[in-house]
Amino acid sequence: MKIAAIQMVSGTLVDDNLVVAQRLLEQAAAQGAELVALPEYFCLMGQKDEDKLGIAEAPGDGPLQRFLSEHARALNLWLVGGSIPLRTADERRVTNTQLVFNPQGEQVARYDKIHLFAFSRGAESYDESRVQQGGTEPVTFDLPSQDGHTWRIGMTTCYDLRFPELYRQLGADLLLVPSAFTFTTGQSHWEILLRARAIENLAYVLAPAQGGDHENGRRTWGQSMVINPWGKVLNQLAEGEGVVVADCDWALMQEMRQQLPALQHRKFR
Repeated sequence: MKIAAIQMVSGTLVDDNLVVAQRLLEQAAAQGAELVALPEYFCLMGQKDEDKLGIAEAPGDGPLQRFLSEHARALNLWLVGGSIPLRTADERRVTNTQLVFNPQGEQVARYDKIHLFAFSRGAESYDESRVQQGGTEPVTFDLPSQDGHTWRIGMTTCYDLRFPELYRQLGADLLLVPSAFTFTTGQSHWEILLRARAIENLAYVLAPAQGGDHENGRRTWGQSMVINPWGKVLNQLAEGEGVVVADCDWALMQEMRQQLPALQHRKFR
């Protein structure tokens, strides 16, 4: 199964970001990708956290959700909308929500980011909990691929990457990690954490990222990549907009799991 990670440097205007996303999705489809994932915050990197409240949509309705549905159908893709803000009962909070649409344009999965990022060092400070409401449930979905296999796909987002217990619960063949890692944390931790999650779970990892200097002054790490179950980086992109494509080999994954049956040797569940 061919998969693709979309890397973006999203700005402060939703419409402009969607134009870029459409162009990159078309490139991924033209390269034969069956599953394509956009990065976290693909639709908006606002001037302030509260900007998410202004574009938040009701679950099941809104221009961002229609964009994802329509492009999944038009391009015949399994499409992962890295994250969009959805409204909650608290008008001061949104969920950071990852949605998946099948090639018919139907929503098949929703995951609300569980672990909300916080970091403070000097002038650099982030606290997603100011405007976001964390999710509570791990989410997987099944993808029947064109090669005749049914892949179990595990959904996680960015800061979730630091919590390996979540990944153990998923029991997935392919792990999604749409992200917007900061440059500060990304240069030290991003690839190490991604490769660790792949190795621990003997699973493929698809990690689309934000990567570059944004209009709002933020700098993200980039390095979107695809990793195989042995921890080998199959393809990656350092910075800037682009598409990272790689093949997931079902037989190779099963061979690795048979050769190193670590998942069968677990003592704590």
